[in-house]
Amino acid sequence: MWPWSFFFLRGVSGLHNADPHESPSNSKTAAVAVHDVAQGTDSPLIKYLPGFLKDGISGRHNLQAVIGNSGWLFSDKIIRMGGALVIGLWVARYLGPRQFGLLNFALAFTSLFSAVAVLGLDGIVVRELVKFPEKRDVILGSAFILRFVASFITLGLVIVSISILRHGDTLVIWVVAVTGAAVIFQSLNVIDLFFQSKVQSRYSVYASNSAFLLASLAKVGLLLAAAPLIAFAWVGLGEFVLASLFLLLAYRARHMSILAWRYSLSVMRDLLRDSWPLIFSGISIVISLRVDQVLIGQMMNDKQLGIYSAATKIAEVWYFVPIGIATSVYPRLAEIKKHSKHLYDEKLGKCYDFLTSSSIAFALIITILSGPIVRLLYGAAYVSAVQPLRILIWSVVPISIGASWTNWMLLENRTRTMFHFQLFGAALNLSLNLLLIPRLGIVGSAYATLISYGAWIVVLCPLMKSQREPFVMIIKAVFLVRLFNRIFRPINPNGNNQTTES
Repeated sequence: MWPWSFFFLRGVSGLHNADPHESPSNSKTAAVAVHDVAQGTDSPLIKYLPGFLKDGISGRHNLQAVIGNSGWLFSDKIIRMGGALVIGLWVARYLGPRQFGLLNFALAFTSLFSAVAVLGLDGIVVRELVKFPEKRDVILGSAFILRFVASFITLGLVIVSISILRHGDTLVIWVVAVTGAAVIFQSLNVIDLFFQSKVQSRYSVYASNSAFLLASLAKVGLLLAAAPLIAFAWVGLGEFVLASLFLLLAYRARHMSILAWRYSLSVMRDLLRDSWPLIFSGISIVISLRVDQVLIGQMMNDKQLGIYSAATKIAEVWYFVPIGIATSVYPRLAEIKKHSKHLYDEKLGKCYDFLTSSSIAFALIITILSGPIVRLLYGAAYVSAVQPLRILIWSVVPISIGASWTNWMLLENRTRTMFHFQLFGAALNLSLNLLLIPRLGIVGSAYATLISYGAWIVVLCPLMKSQREPFVMIIKAVFLVRLFNRIFRPINPNGNNQTTES
């Protein structure tokens, strides 16, 4: 996963609009919609908070709405990650490395085409819904038609491509086709964009978690019944179908109906005009996310991909931490930046320090305990995942650095530069995988991932004048400069440090 893939998506789809010249402070995205919904009295939950927190958010209804909405999104991630980890480990043990690798190959292969189906519309649609709430039905209807047509084109490309690459392998073609069919039902995710525009993500969380729970129960049933691989692909598709159905029910519960949706050719044209750069951004992101797994499955075999996938799933456990922290501190950093550049730099530096040092500690622990962890979680069949895991786990460091870096880039309105960084990462990731997989196998792919994740720090940042300021912060964080300064700071006679931190 590219260090800022998730954060870049957050920037272009939630915190910033498609116009690279518009300031984030003026961006009319979902965050601005809080003004429409955060009126009235304080949340009843505030009375249960500690005094210092209660004083900080009491009466600030906009902030309360954002925090509540973020809480629903985080709870969704936590529930799904926890459940997916347990069920995923069981599925991996049951299927074995070869079939587990085939299933992951299908997911990775179809995801390469997913950016075409999404059309980069998420942030654009949310922005338009916030700006023109009276045009809700025509905006949602136009976006749905665009995605629905794009999803069928995407599915066709998936089936044709896999039929060429794996000609004669009926099982692989069927698994990929069933997995790819999910893009059609994802067209209804435009309803989720409506809930985002109203800062009411709890409805989407209800829908996705209900579908996830039912799909997880179905997978348990398949495991107990010793079902074949294709059955797990059908259950995966069923989860998307159920999630779409539950979104429809949630939309209907708000006394709205998709039968009222209308489409407008002019609106469709405007949406595509704003979103087409984000389509290419999405493609480059997906390449960085999944190209290693696709190339391993194609250049080696499904068994090796299954082993590699086991290593990546352990490494990815940490990824949610910097995402959650960076998302949480972003509004606070934006507020501080308006009033004090010095305090802003200090807080941003502390964010770099905490995320970097904690990720280094996590990587060290996993490196030392990688053997027992793999055997405990996946069993002896996946013991070959230990070596790639010891390499992949260090990618959490540039990913954590990328969290703070992305906050800075968004606040400085440098989304265009972020896109150039993303293209560099995708190209480097693809090139290194093509070079190293034939020579070193899955270990080579692990090295390719780690190098491409960290190259932006040592290659691009020092060369670009605009990146000198974050580069200095990154260097200080990596070498724990500020941490050592605090530890070895001279002490006053009264026993306090000479300087105090705000």
